[in-house]
Amino acid sequence: MKTIFATGILLASVSGPAFAGPYANIETNSSKLGHDHQSTVTETHGGYENKIGEDGSYYFQAGPAIVSPSGEDSNVEFSGKVGAAYQVTEKTNLYTEYAFLTGDKVSSSFKAGIKYNF
Repeated sequence: MKTIFATGILLASVSGPAFAGPYANIETNSSKLGHDHQSTVTETHGGYENKIGEDGSYYFQAGPAIVSPSGEDSNVEFSGKVGAAYQVTEKTNLYTEYAFLTGDKVSSSFKAGIKYNF
């Protein structure tokens, strides 16, 4: 059941916004190195999404993130994301996202991709 829920959240985050305006998003990500669990981060974000013209969209979101390293006490940090998507053709979509998480050092990630629907 958790996998189905997580997959639904992932698919919703990759697709363009269904409506413009504010939203709430709770997302949990766990990491492993080999067979060893490293950490779990649960982000509780408030955000805003909107369209750019007829074919584009953007969003930004931020809020507290509960960081739970394996075998250590949890702590609360701050995280956020900003992203955009553009519908190139009826079946082709380009997307990008930048994310950050505070802590002893600020970590960040960037992703970009192209999605083709059959």
